[in-house]
Amino acid sequence: MSSAKEKLVLALPKGRILKEVMPLVRAAGIEPEPAFDDESARQLRFSTNRDDLDIIRVRSFDAATFVAFGAAHLGVVGNDVLMEFDYPEIYAPIDLDIGYCRMAVAATVDSVGDDDPATWSHVRVATKYPEITRKHFARRGVQAECIKLSGAMELAPNLGLCRRIVDLVSSGDTLRANGLVEIEQIAEITSRLAVNRTAWKTRPDEIGALIQSFRDALVVTKEATKSDKRAAGASS
Repeated sequence: MSSAKEKLVLALPKGRILKEVMPLVRAAGIEPEPAFDDESARQLRFSTNRDDLDIIRVRSFDAATFVAFGAAHLGVVGNDVLMEFDYPEIYAPIDLDIGYCRMAVAATVDSVGDDDPATWSHVRVATKYPEITRKHFARRGVQAECIKLSGAMELAPNLGLCRRIVDLVSSGDTLRANGLVEIEQIAEITSRLAVNRTAWKTRPDEIGALIQSFRDALVVTKEATKSDKRAAGASS
């Protein structure tokens, strides 16, 4: 683990969650260097207005790995990733109330009517989340054969790879566009502030202060959202 003299590192996921989390990051008093918002910049590590903190920008699955192995002290991680890898080195003290979606089982529309889940003993499933999938089906005595895919899950049933998938669902538009229907929800998903347990033990004051700043930022952003809704209601 890094010495106390080294900068703390906050791992943030690329993509949709990054856009959702940055208002919280800024409300917590953390402002990254200008290159962070430059889409043409190729760097992945950024300084901030805080001398003791840098930000790294990584893939959503990798944020948990960086935190678990101590390369980052804190990170923003979806609880889908936390559930899949179940790192004992990670503690997730705050639900950031962003990144809402659900993990669900889906199948082709044609297969749903004549397929009774009570008769299943073995299923083949395409998924990015084999551990979650196996555990989910094992709870009711069904053996799940998982085909690991990193994306384009919706193609698997239509091309005969399997009859079912387990994936994250937000609006459900992608499922419908590919002739699939959600048949079962496994879990609701949000993003969490994750902390490396050892780092928290060795640098409790610094990390504790950062955690509190995110808690305070959540209160501020929720109040701002409520005010915006009240203002919108009054003007309508």
